[in-house]
Amino acid sequence: MTSRPQKGVSTSRGLIGLLLVAVPALLLAWMTIWPIISGVASTLFPRAADGTQRLSFDNFTTFFSDPYSVANLEVTIWTCVVTTAILIAICIPLALYLRFAKGTLATYVQTMAMFPMFVPSIILAFAFIRVLGPNGSVDMVLNALALPKFKSPYLTVWGPVIGLVWDNIPLTVLILVSGLGSVTDQAVEAARDVGARPLALFWYIILPRLWTSIAVVISLTMLGLFSAFTLPYVLGPASPEMMGPFMQRTFSALRNPDMAITQATIVMGFCLFFGLFYVYSIAKNRGK
Repeated sequence: MTSRPQKGVSTSRGLIGLLLVAVPALLLAWMTIWPIISGVASTLFPRAADGTQRLSFDNFTTFFSDPYSVANLEVTIWTCVVTTAILIAICIPLALYLRFAKGTLATYVQTMAMFPMFVPSIILAFAFIRVLGPNGSVDMVLNALALPKFKSPYLTVWGPVIGLVWDNIPLTVLILVSGLGSVTDQAVEAARDVGARPLALFWYIILPRLWTSIAVVISLTMLGLFSAFTLPYVLGPASPEMMGPFMQRTFSALRNPDMAITQATIVMGFCLFFGLFYVYSIAKNRGK
């Protein structure tokens, strides 16, 4: 006969488990949740000159009535959408190749795809300037070949897009390759045996099992892009600018912490949407 665990033992194990997660949970609440609540509250309930606090949307009205602030928000959304679309367009074929290809070449391709993960953003920005910037390597090669000078994407809206795409390739490829793990070789071979062409094979066999991974990629990429600072600050234009550099400049250069918190609250609203989308995608996948 098997002995049942005593009630006291199970209770003590439960308390030990709670103690193990208590420290990280408290740190999360102290360093993340509380600053968020405090920032949102200070934005919605600003302190008046007489010291009173009441519900007010004046900070948001000021933000959305300022053309420069709205232009910065628009360029941030545009950069996030374009970067995510380019990432998916590049990384899906790359993930398909890494999933089904065999041999040494596939190993080299995987190594190159993971390489940006180990390159700091500031080094990436410096390499971008040296290669694609004015009088960079590409410019010098074109000049040596007597070809027309090309317009550098440096300090334009395409500068952060190129840098952020390259910086986010490793994580995107890893997520998509993980999702392709649910596509068995037997399913692919069975589809080929009945005459499925490559496009039909991708559309009806592979893509339905990849939607969850694509949703995760969209969510995590959007969350990272909205909070990006280094690459947009170094590679992007001075006007309009993405929200990351804009918030930092509002706080440090303009000495306006209230408006900086308002900008952060607006960005957090977009991030909250994609965070909920991420949770929904994971929950839907587990419910299958």
